[in-house]
Amino acid sequence: MEDEAFTDINGKSISLDCQSHSSLCREFTVSVPKVSIGKVLVYTCCVWLLAYAVFCFTENTAVLSSAIMVTLVGMMLHIHFVKVDHESLIVIRSLGIQMCSCYASGRETTTFIEMNKIKDIVINEAIYMHQIIYYLCVLLKDPSEPEAVSSVVPLFQSSKPRLNCLVKVYKSCQEILSKC
Repeated sequence: MEDEAFTDINGKSISLDCQSHSSLCREFTVSVPKVSIGKVLVYTCCVWLLAYAVFCFTENTAVLSSAIMVTLVGMMLHIHFVKVDHESLIVIRSLGIQMCSCYASGRETTTFIEMNKIKDIVINEAIYMHQIIYYLCVLLKDPSEPEAVSSVVPLFQSSKPRLNCLVKVYKSCQEILSKC
């Protein structure tokens, strides 16, 4: 078990935890920092101060009530649907690949791809916000034509690790996939 520090495409700190359960099974977990309470307080204060300023001009208490409700509902939605705490990838040679995203609220989404549907795992490049980024993806076989690729499934979509982190995961995945 080894835990290394890397950065994402925006320069923010992330960590990669690699666990080898056997020679044919490895787990990779990319973790991002927890929600910053300071950042939440700043956003909340800004919204509430703006609502108070509007209240001072309109003298309508519904403005303050709605600002509080919008802030609370917005934070809950952000924590439940947007903020990912960690993403994991489990590669098992005989079974397939499992991808899991764990959100700040505790909600998890899991996807499993059977090994017979996987053509390869590759590092791909894309243009994102006026820069070229790299991402790890699974190429799926086309059922009608085995040599063709039917679709591409990106991995670590929320954490967006940089190339040096992706290369480490890629090499380890290729070791497992190449074993018969």
